[in-house]
Amino acid sequence: MTMHTVPLRQVPGDSFVHRLWAGTKLLVVLALGVMTWVLPSWPALGLVAVVVLVTAITAGIPIGAIPRPPWWFWGLIVAGGALNLTFGPPALVVYLRAVTLGLVLIASSILVIWTTPMAEIAPAIAALMRPLRVLRLPVDEWAVAIALCLRGLPLLIEELRMLRAAHRLRPSAPARSGHPAAEMGVVDMITAAMSSALRRSAEMAEAITARGGTGRLTAYPSRPRRVDAVVLTVVGVACVAAVVVTILL
Repeated sequence: MTMHTVPLRQVPGDSFVHRLWAGTKLLVVLALGVMTWVLPSWPALGLVAVVVLVTAITAGIPIGAIPRPPWWFWGLIVAGGALNLTFGPPALVVYLRAVTLGLVLIASSILVIWTTPMAEIAPAIAALMRPLRVLRLPVDEWAVAIALCLRGLPLLIEELRMLRAAHRLRPSAPARSGHPAAEMGVVDMITAAMSSALRRSAEMAEAITARGGTGRLTAYPSRPRRVDAVVLTVVGVACVAAVVVTILL
């Protein structure tokens, strides 16, 4: 799979990772993200990379499902490294650490999408934010909004790909030739994308209403099990070990 495909879809499977509660996966990503943000050391980044690799292997993620960024993405990273190298080796080390941090966090977030059905995301978020209901905060509405964003983003990406493909198929013409092909600019593509997004959102709203409203999105019967507690304990111990190793080094 290349970056021309949509990586924000579940990869079918029945592995140990797929059967974990969605809230457990979100808590693991949150814990790893906070740890690497507060203490972006190489041991911490190495721990996150190992967790991502082990999770991908356990979940049976095929190599073909891994996105392959275009050449200019790696070119920008190399150019950034060369620019930081002019300020000295310490600046290059900090830059490489920041790039590694971004890549491993993105990979861990995508793994959650790959191994979790979208129907389980909203109930898990609502369960994790349940203590905020004491403050009378709209927890269910927030969970529904996040779930709809996750569901709508792949659709929007697909629409943008179709618009781009249609634009490439249009015959080329000089800018001032008066031909309709010459009038299709960036503004027209943005307008078409917005129109398509509105149409998609209207269709999704009608489907949600026909199925009982947004309340059904947070009513999915999913609860953490004993294995989820074991996973959270192991990840917590690993995070503490990474922090201790960083302090000792």
